[in-house]
Amino acid sequence: MPVVLRQSTDLPGEGSFERWCAVAGTIPFVADTPRVDNLGGRLEQAFDEIRDRWWELGRLLGSTPTAELAHMPTCGTYSSDFGVMLAWARLVESLALDAAGTLVVCDDPWLYRHLSGLDGVEAGKAPGLHGRTLRLRLRGLAARTRTAIRVVMASLATRGTRSAHETGDAVIISFGHPESAPGRDQFFSGLMEALPDLKRLMHTTCGRERALALAPDGRTACVHAWGSVLHAATLLFSRWRPAAGDLRIAEGWLVLRAAAIEGGGGSGAMNRWQLHCQARWLVAARPAAVAWPWENHPWERDMARSARKLGIRTIGYQHTVIGPHMYNQSPESNVDGLDSFPDVILCNGPAYRKNLIDWGVPEERLPIGGALRQAGPKSLAHDAEGPVFVALSSNHDFSAQMLAALRRLDGSERRFLIKEHPMYPFGLEETGALRRTDVPLQDQPGLSAVLYSTGTVGLEALLGGLPTLRFRPEGAVAMDILPPGLEARPVDAGTLAEALKTLEKPEPLSWDAVLAPPDFEVWKQALCSSDEGSFRA
Repeated sequence: MPVVLRQSTDLPGEGSFERWCAVAGTIPFVADTPRVDNLGGRLEQAFDEIRDRWWELGRLLGSTPTAELAHMPTCGTYSSDFGVMLAWARLVESLALDAAGTLVVCDDPWLYRHLSGLDGVEAGKAPGLHGRTLRLRLRGLAARTRTAIRVVMASLATRGTRSAHETGDAVIISFGHPESAPGRDQFFSGLMEALPDLKRLMHTTCGRERALALAPDGRTACVHAWGSVLHAATLLFSRWRPAAGDLRIAEGWLVLRAAAIEGGGGSGAMNRWQLHCQARWLVAARPAAVAWPWENHPWERDMARSARKLGIRTIGYQHTVIGPHMYNQSPESNVDGLDSFPDVILCNGPAYRKNLIDWGVPEERLPIGGALRQAGPKSLAHDAEGPVFVALSSNHDFSAQMLAALRRLDGSERRFLIKEHPMYPFGLEETGALRRTDVPLQDQPGLSAVLYSTGTVGLEALLGGLPTLRFRPEGAVAMDILPPGLEARPVDAGTLAEALKTLEKPEPLSWDAVLAPPDFEVWKQALCSSDEGSFRA
């Protein structure tokens, strides 16, 4: 039966469909008709299925002017929800093939127009588009104006940090992590202490106050310092503008949506400023080698290309986890393939190294430098009667859904310890069973289970031998970062209660099969030696 597509202000009578779902952030309505079952699981499956198409579109759109400012062509799953929109379309296509008639409620004007063109979809009146587009354009102009003012102030305030860098330095690029300090960087834990001549450059996302607070070590500069205040005026117009041909593809409405949303903020201007500043820094400072926490974002691709032209070695630190959903870390979306990858990527362990190999990165470019950010092997204390450790996400909506599901269990025998994300505080309101904790997972005395949605806590819990539940939010995809072969039990708001009743302690996992201890000799060789042929893989 066909899918009936409607916006929330134009719903049909309830007898005209057998099930329903709300997509793309549309607020669900109350109806006696059943909702589509396992919506989160089905959406995640669809997200898995659209991967290759997003990679293909990334290569296609990435070659057009201004695409270097955008996150969508890089397949950045945390920076762009384009892949989730593709997944919604794939899911609606599958619903149209089912025997049951389905109502799909969508208030997103671009996605609605895309869905209305799919086979088996019977669409009503589309949501208004022009008002939404105008609001985004005005908001984008305001955001770019604020960005321009902010970077000018940062450039002027940090000029004095230029002297920290000299020609021939080995340099790491980092961000303003709250736990970093002069002479120590949280993203490269222990590396600045192990290599006392190593210099640090703060990325443009690090505010001027934070950069200046780190500068007293005499080794830290801020890339803002190399930016031209005159160039800042161009940021007012710096946004991704897809070419006419980009909009004629089957997914043209979704491309237009991605461009409108990215243009509704200051990310394009910030990317332009980072590209400008890092290019001037490379020419002026002429480092011998530069390393950064690598995720294959637009500025990183430009860094690899520009540094290679100047004969500067580039080292990517595979500092975070990858898993099946970090599509941006594959070369498949890079217009020039591996030419915009660093010379080498120091991996944090064998499992994620294999992840990159499976995605097409040559083995010889993937030595293992060890996990600088993850703690070593540690067995976590299991207590079947203990509380459940809940790690909130960096995504506010995901955290809100997790807490809403937990509050429905407030009368149960379970107790929950809620740990906020260190960089994204939530503002938890405690109740009888829900209590805040600042104690990290590794230091908890005894837990019955761990519940998480995104981040590395799930990996740590599995490696520590605890029952681990991965929360799937409704209407979105929580990126799975576990390596191939490692899985946490997926739950949603409807299945969480039953999962907590049937917890099973997992079989012990080998930490060494996933991660590796830091190897500062490999780091020293990568940063301080020109002999790239002798890396240990």
